[in-house]
Amino acid sequence: MTDRPTLTTETGTPVVDNQHSETAGAGGPVLLQDHNLLEKLAHFNREQIPERIVHAVGIGAYGELEITHDLSRYTRAKLFQPGAKTEVLARFSTVAGSKGAPDTARDPRGFALKFYTEDGNYDLVGNNTPIFFIRDAIKFPDFIHSQKYDPRTNQQEPDNVWDFFGMHPATTHMFTWLFGDRGRPNSVRHMDGFGSHTFQWVNAEGEAVWVKYHFKTNQGIGFFTNEEAEEAGGKNPEYHLQDLRDAIERGDFPSWSLEVQLMPLADAAAYRFNPFDVTKIWSQKDYPRIPLGTMTLNRWPENYFAEIEQSAFSPSHFVDGIGPSPDKMLQGRLFAYGDAHRYRLTGNANNLPVNAAKNATVANYRRDGVMQFTDNGGSSKNYEPNSFNGPVETGRELYAGLASDGASGHFEYPHHAADDDFTQAGDLYRLIDEDAKERLVGNIAGSLSQVSREDIIDRAVASFRSADADYGARVEARVKELRAGPGDGEDNAPDKTPGF
Repeated sequence: MTDRPTLTTETGTPVVDNQHSETAGAGGPVLLQDHNLLEKLAHFNREQIPERIVHAVGIGAYGELEITHDLSRYTRAKLFQPGAKTEVLARFSTVAGSKGAPDTARDPRGFALKFYTEDGNYDLVGNNTPIFFIRDAIKFPDFIHSQKYDPRTNQQEPDNVWDFFGMHPATTHMFTWLFGDRGRPNSVRHMDGFGSHTFQWVNAEGEAVWVKYHFKTNQGIGFFTNEEAEEAGGKNPEYHLQDLRDAIERGDFPSWSLEVQLMPLADAAAYRFNPFDVTKIWSQKDYPRIPLGTMTLNRWPENYFAEIEQSAFSPSHFVDGIGPSPDKMLQGRLFAYGDAHRYRLTGNANNLPVNAAKNATVANYRRDGVMQFTDNGGSSKNYEPNSFNGPVETGRELYAGLASDGASGHFEYPHHAADDDFTQAGDLYRLIDEDAKERLVGNIAGSLSQVSREDIIDRAVASFRSADADYGARVEARVKELRAGPGDGEDNAPDKTPGF
């Protein structure tokens, strides 16, 4: 006798033999009536849900956000009130690689957070950079196509990467971040996170401000050289995943200090940069970072598929006191992320335990659909309004409305006094030290030198030169050197790994 549980089928029927298929005699064919066999094979065929188009290589862990400073005069959001503690799920990810690609690749890192608040779930879907490549979501499919696998070669092609870059100079700032030291963190514990976009906070009196989120790592910034990353990722494609899991399981819980930049609504129209353009930052001299709290990750998930692969983040998941801005990239993401999860996980994705609200009552009239595994509303009415005591609207807006300034149409961002695609990229280049400049130039040239057409190279160099004359000249010289023959044997070899 044994006290082990009985193996069953998915509907609870005990399994008689899980070692041998049912056959017509010892040497005969397999029988169609072997339900356990058919169920196992059918489930196995369907074990893999559609992969995320971007951010497929991901790492996740649970933790807590604790608010240590009082900014309640700016937002009524309950998770940001002094002393509040909120459970959080964090997912870190690379952008370009498919599942199985090394998580050490040079690539932006997704920095997605799901806060399980008493007002419902709040998702902050950011990156480890304060900026992004493009400023309008209508270009996102084109951008990703240029970075992913070429239709003919089925590989990432430098021609496509740099052709898009040269045709969209707004990418210059982000490429300077990406090919710099912070484009290749040595662990997710040693990188900062950002909301990237501009968001809105609203206080108890209905007064609004614009806000940007900064999560500053308390472990210190760390990065890999190209050779270090290739060695680590070659030995273990899940190097960053293992690093985070090992740290949490030995009790070395990583943490980030949450700080915010706040801008009065009235400042936005006259600020020297368009504050809603995600290819640009707000100067910290103009709007200093203000401490708010600490996020600590302290629990590794029990099942990767259920809790991380099936996790669904959407920047449209706001709670009372937080809202969007007119940022065109953000506005597109408000739709695209939820729609991606409806494709991957069905329309009932938010019922999955990892995505379901934990501290708030969910009550609505949505019913049915694929993978409906709740009580489906039971016998309650599925229409509104009704006279059967069903849930009703509050009439109170979660955030302040966004202004409209004219007839509809297709417009560029309003141009502010200091707006261009190169100034901030040049500022970033001039900010870093000489060794970091050498690595940045070497990383860019290592990729750009693989491009087949001189006109694509020339356009890219022109963008770097527009950011800073020395920057462009050094990239041009290094590209010519690499295209002329073997390199000089420097330790930081040209960056030719998957990703960027």
